[in-house]
Amino acid sequence: MTERAAPTPACPSPDQPDLRHRSSESATIDAKHPIEVIRKRADFLAANRGKRFVTPGFVLLAHRRRDSHPLPAQTVRYGITVTKKIGNAVARNRMKRRFRALLAEVLPEHGFPGADHIMIGRKADTEADFATMRADLEKGLRYLAKRLD
Repeated sequence: MTERAAPTPACPSPDQPDLRHRSSESATIDAKHPIEVIRKRADFLAANRGKRFVTPGFVLLAHRRRDSHPLPAQTVRYGITVTKKIGNAVARNRMKRRFRALLAEVLPEHGFPGADHIMIGRKADTEADFATMRADLEKGLRYLAKRLD
């Protein structure tokens, strides 16, 4: 008689969220301030009508969503744009990874609910260090918070 292998546990379906592992695309500041990623072109274009803060490494746009927007008013959203002017795919992807890390660190403290934040990469001769970019982002968010109120 042959032995049977023990059954393996079933994998969770893609429709059911895995509560042990939080998605990197959606995080929360706390229960009332979720952070989401902007994906639609119309939302990027709407944010382009907002206020801007320019640094050597990036341009930061902020735009308050209208009251009739389907998202809850307490949701913080961000988007990242890096064009081919920056360089090859390796350089663009590196810049996007750095922007995502910056936003993950800074938005929970300095982002404002009910607004969309867009970071647009700018070409520079040398890559700025992370601490300088973080300081620029915090300064930009403080500046835009005053301008949007």
